[in-house]
Order: sequence, then structure tokens, then C-alpha cells
Amino acid sequence: MKSVSYKNITWIDFSNPGADDVIYLQEHFDIHPLAIEEFVTPTFRPKATKYHNCLYLTIHIPLFDTQSRTTYPGEIDIVITEDHLITGHMKDIYQFDDFFSDLEKSEGKRRIYMDKTPTHLIYYILEMLLESCFPRLDHIHEKLTDIEEQVFNNKEKEMVREISLVKRDILNFRRTLKPQRHIIESLTQMDSPLLPQDLKPYFQDLVGTNIRLWNALESNKETIESMEETNNSLLSNKLNLTMKVLTIFNAIFMPVTVYSSVMAMSTKVPFDHSDAGFWIHVSIMLCIATFTMVLFKIKKWL
Repeated sequence: MKSVSYKNITWIDFSNPGADDVIYLQEHFDIHPLAIEEFVTPTFRPKATKYHNCLYLTIHIPLFDTQSRTTYPGEIDIVITEDHLITGHMKDIYQFDDFFSDLEKSEGKRRIYMDKTPTHLIYYILEMLLESCFPRLDHIHEKLTDIEEQVFNNKEKEMVREISLVKRDILNFRRTLKPQRHIIESLTQMDSPLLPQDLKPYFQDLVGTNIRLWNALESNKETIESMEETNNSLLSNKLNLTMKVLTIFNAIFMPVTVYSSVMAMSTKVPFDHSDAGFWIHVSIMLCIATFTMVLFKIKKWL
């Protein structure tokens, strides 16, 4: 547990909260028991709930796993009281931790972000978390540009896996981001003394930020799907070309194979006793292959 205070506002943050943290909350705060229970229970869906003496929020922020190279949701549980902001998260969220550290180190930033109410502070936190998503979108855009270059540089096979990874990343990003819009919208509509009326337009602005993120993700989704189709078409074209060449070779040498099979039968064959018999038969097979190629050329099969 760590905390930072300024004037009458205190922000308490729990990393991976457990039973001891529950006891601490029960002993030091008059928080609804359901809110405390939700606080230490992983939640797969974001939610916003109003209790008689507090507000409870669960939000998910898109995080990136560098090993699996995909986005996953990082849950943040939030309890807002009259003079406290209590947060908890199971996973390390570097944007969140950096913001907290900045407040600890800088009185100037505490004066900016903690001068009014805990709800104003949570607005700044949500704004920071949403804005932190834009660099991730820039990274995805750069990856899409690189994939496009590789696809048209005859590296279609190598790009199959890269396209799949980026596509999964975008889908997970979208799955995490979309529900957060409804949570922010609910804050603009919720009637509570803990939600100042002057702050609601600011939450509405966060809805606009969420929409901008969503539109960018939609654009990236359409781009990667188009890239996938293009890459598959190029691969299919190469495969068809390879099969065509193999089929032509097979067709050209089929008469030669039939001729050699006939000559290999246990019977008397022409030029059997001639010293040049072998070369005569080779020449005949070459003539057959040449005639077949000329025929294919006349028919425009080559």
C-alpha cells in the first residue's frame, strides 16, 4: 500500500490487494461491504456502481505483453469517497505507477491534480490512461507500414505470422477499449454528490477521446484485414504458378516416360544390338519432348 495526500484529499493505491488490505479498508473507512468485496475480486467486465457513501468503478486499460506480442486488459478497481481515492490493481501498470510517483515527488503536480475533489483526480487519471493508448496505436501503425513493405518485397510467407500477431493485437485492443466508453458515459449521467456537475463535461470529453481511439482501431482493423487478403492472394498466385510449372513439366515428360517404359519391356526393341542404341533412344526421347513443347507453344499453353 502507498499513499499521497494534498490538502483534504488522499490517494491510496494497493498493488495486488489481499486479505490484509480488506481488513485495513474495513477498519479505516466507512465503505459499503459490496464495494470492498468487488475491490479484491477480479472482474472481467467494467462497471460503475453508486453506493450511499461511495462510488465504485472497475476499468480496464490496454496493456502490451512483449513476450506474446499482444494486448491484454489490466484491471483497475476504484473507490471514490468524499475525501479519499482508493485504487487497486493486480498487474503492474507503468503509466499508473509513474503518475502516482510524479504526485509523490512534485508538490506542483499535487497542487494541479489534487486541489479539488477525488473525482477530479480520477478524471485526470482516466485522461492520462486514455492518452497513453495513442503511442500504442502509433506503434501498430508503424508495424502495418512495415508489413505492407514486406508483403510487396516477396516475403509473403514470413508475413503470414506477423499479420496474425498484429491482427490479434488489434482485436484484443478493441475488446479491451470498447466497454470503457459506457463506464465513462455512465459517470456523465450518474447523480451523486461525489460527482460535481462542473466535472461532467470533462468526462464527456473523455468519451470523445475514447471514440477517437476506437476510430483509429477500426481503421487499423480494416487495414490489417486488407493486408491479409492481399498477402493471401499473392501467396495463392505464387502457388498456382508453381503448380502450373510442375504440371507443364509433367505433361512434357509424360510421352517420354511412356516411351522409356515401352522400351524397358522384356521383348526385342529396335537398336538392341547397336553400340549407339542407347544414344539413339535418348535422341528419340528428346525429340518427343521437343515436339511436345512446340505443340504446347502453338496451343499457347506455355
